[in-house]
Amino acid sequence: MSIYINKDTKVITQGITGKTGQFHTEKCQEYANGKNCFVAGVNPKKAGESIFNIPIFGSVKEAAQKTGATVSVIYVPPAGAAAAIWEAAEADLDLAICITEGIPVRDMLEVRNKMKARVAAGGKQTLLLGPNCPGLITPDEIKIGIMPGHIHRKGRIGVVSRSGTLTYEAVAQLTEIGLGQSSAVGIGGDPINGLKHIDVMKAFNDDPDTDAVIMIGEIGGPDEADAARWCKDNMKKPVVGFIAGVTAPPGKRMGHAGALISGGADTAEAKLAIMEECGFKITRNFSELGKLLKAQI
Repeated sequence: MSIYINKDTKVITQGITGKTGQFHTEKCQEYANGKNCFVAGVNPKKAGESIFNIPIFGSVKEAAQKTGATVSVIYVPPAGAAAAIWEAAEADLDLAICITEGIPVRDMLEVRNKMKARVAAGGKQTLLLGPNCPGLITPDEIKIGIMPGHIHRKGRIGVVSRSGTLTYEAVAQLTEIGLGQSSAVGIGGDPINGLKHIDVMKAFNDDPDTDAVIMIGEIGGPDEADAARWCKDNMKKPVVGFIAGVTAPPGKRMGHAGALISGGADTAEAKLAIMEECGFKITRNFSELGKLLKAQI
């Protein structure tokens, strides 16, 4: 059991012939059941060709119809990435994972509104993870994205984070102390994105194979506070929380596009206080995350 993806998931790579798409698709193929999971690539100019024994199709819809794929991962450059997300939605996929960084905010606003309108009109909802995210992994089954596979270990702890590198760091701590992960999800740090902390926390709460969760956030935006308040009323599992950016000065953008303190409840301290009020075990020392979680289970 896992959330969103498992060893039987079939995946399309959009942008498979680009340098980044090639590199990471090959790495994902080499991980666990990847050779069976990665079944199609998309590049309209190279339809009919193949790469790493993966057939290339002219469109996402054709790739999905011919292979039965339900998930896509997007490495398309920023100028075309929002259109690639929309193509995945129009193909009725279950999940689109957008790794691309630097997509214009206006493009993301447009595609998000189109996706919402499509669902409101009775169309299928395609979940979006990212953009500007590392992807997600179900250890020993499948990885979709750019995370290093070797640090993961199968287990029963969920990890969700806005920061890619902090996801890896938390996972490595868990593995080092003998705790594995049920799934690790990087939701990305852009201001306009798909799945939020609250969505992933709901999925972990419903997953019978997840016993506890590490939730990692950043300064800027209300997402972590929203998730914490939902958890207070609904979460049946222990949660350990961390917010990056305790020392960040107000009004300065830090790292991710969405990591900008506008004042009030989106500072690290304010978010940590809300998380603590909502029953999370919090730490300001990231290196203690793994040990703190182990003490909860």
